[in-house]
Amino acid sequence: MTTAEATRNLATLHRFHSATNSGDPALVARAVDELTAPDVVFHAPVPMGGTGAEAMKRVWEVLLRAFPDIHVTVEETVAEGDKVVSRNTVTGTHLGEYRGLRPTGKRVTYGEIFVLRFVDGRIAEIRGIVDVLAQLRQLGAFPS
Repeated sequence: MTTAEATRNLATLHRFHSATNSGDPALVARAVDELTAPDVVFHAPVPMGGTGAEAMKRVWEVLLRAFPDIHVTVEETVAEGDKVVSRNTVTGTHLGEYRGLRPTGKRVTYGEIFVLRFVDGRIAEIRGIVDVLAQLRQLGAFPS
């Protein structure tokens, strides 16, 4: 992979984060269609159902409904070959049902790390580690 391809992949990831940070479900759905492969493989501990790009859209529908002000801050990225690793901090206010929890109005902050594989400039596979325990503790689902 060339430096130009790595730069393109990083730009694609930043465009995706920009869409998710907009809080606009329609914009996120368009970004998923444009920036991910239709059969994108998604490995992460998030509620979804379905496969491919439709699963990605469902994940973001759930997240935006639960945390309408969700914001992903990219702390650092590393690009090598066809992969980009992104370490992020996520913040949001719990204003909608999430994982069976009624809205609490609590603000959450948690970390996540994603490894994304790109094919022809589009996200083809995502492997994620999300600190769900920290998230659920802050929502009161588990004791601190």
